[in-house]
Amino acid sequence: MSADAFATRFDPPIGDGIGPLASLRLAVKDNFDIAGHVTGAGNPEWADTHNPAQDTAPLVSHLIKLGTHLVGKTQMDELAYSLMGQNARYGTPENPAGPGRVPGGSSSGSASAVAAGLADIGLGTDTGGSVRIPAAFCGLWGWRPTHGLLDARGLLPLAPSYDVPGFMTRDGATLQHLAELLAPEAAPPRGEQRVPADMWDFADAETLSALAPLRQGDPAPLLSLRLREALLPTFRVCQGAEVAQVFGAWIKEHEPAFGPGVRERFAGAMALAPQDISAAQSMRAEITGAIDAALNGGIIRVPTAPGPAPLLTLDGQGMEDYRNRALTLLCLSGHAGLPQVTIPLRSATGLPIGLSLIGPRGSDAALIAMAFDMAKSTR
Repeated sequence: MSADAFATRFDPPIGDGIGPLASLRLAVKDNFDIAGHVTGAGNPEWADTHNPAQDTAPLVSHLIKLGTHLVGKTQMDELAYSLMGQNARYGTPENPAGPGRVPGGSSSGSASAVAAGLADIGLGTDTGGSVRIPAAFCGLWGWRPTHGLLDARGLLPLAPSYDVPGFMTRDGATLQHLAELLAPEAAPPRGEQRVPADMWDFADAETLSALAPLRQGDPAPLLSLRLREALLPTFRVCQGAEVAQVFGAWIKEHEPAFGPGVRERFAGAMALAPQDISAAQSMRAEITGAIDAALNGGIIRVPTAPGPAPLLTLDGQGMEDYRNRALTLLCLSGHAGLPQVTIPLRSATGLPIGLSLIGPRGSDAALIAMAFDMAKSTR
């Protein structure tokens, strides 16, 4: 079942279009509050049990004051607890850059709207990759900011220690302009770039071939084998513990009819044992320290995703394998709270793929400028 990219369209758009982002069209994921509208979060039971928001999320208000025209709220995966953009309740937004393929989630509608030319800026959220994956799948630029850099008030959380608002655009210049307006100046990353072989091993042959010219740099492993194997299970437990805190009581009261996959993830999160959570939190701290040491003020360059967007018809073990490899790549910056920008590129068959730069905390604007320069040099 396909779905419109928008959950709600605003006609006329909200905003006077005066400011440095004058008249750029803004599409906002439906987990941000907009005054007078229910924050539906991709789930009908959530929408039915909540009143319209009294206030607009401060980040959205700020973007409107900078001149954007808010054109609508966009579809998303149920309560943001998914990665592929498939919503069993409302349908799946189209991937304009890869017909017949998933758009990526959970910021699926924002990515679809921008890729289709219905908006210029897509505001989403990224916990485990929910801006970076749809950006890579839909041929867009994507920015996961430093954790805590942007105002997250008025945003329905999923796992607060991982959650960040993030952006998708069709061109690097618009993303660079956004970062200049929203991210304070900080010391830029040093020139040293890591292209760790242990992370690139998660990509498929098509992606490795397309990105081969961009693999120059230090190929030494980023992490020990023990820590690399702990990346994904640690993320799942740490994220799941926070998810259960945010939604557990509501789920028990309302018993929502979640779609496949989402249902199992929530059940798993709510069944986590305290000792497992504590062990995972300790492991996360160790992983973060190791990532910081490997980064050492420079840049990590990795594929954004293992490969192009999976086909809508892919399910079962094939989709699970793709998700596992993707989340392992994506949780590097999530665990450590680091900024990441994904650059849109194409495979030999013309499908969108992404290359990511991960930099030190607070280096967002400089990191995006470096990514923009790198993209120009590859043309």
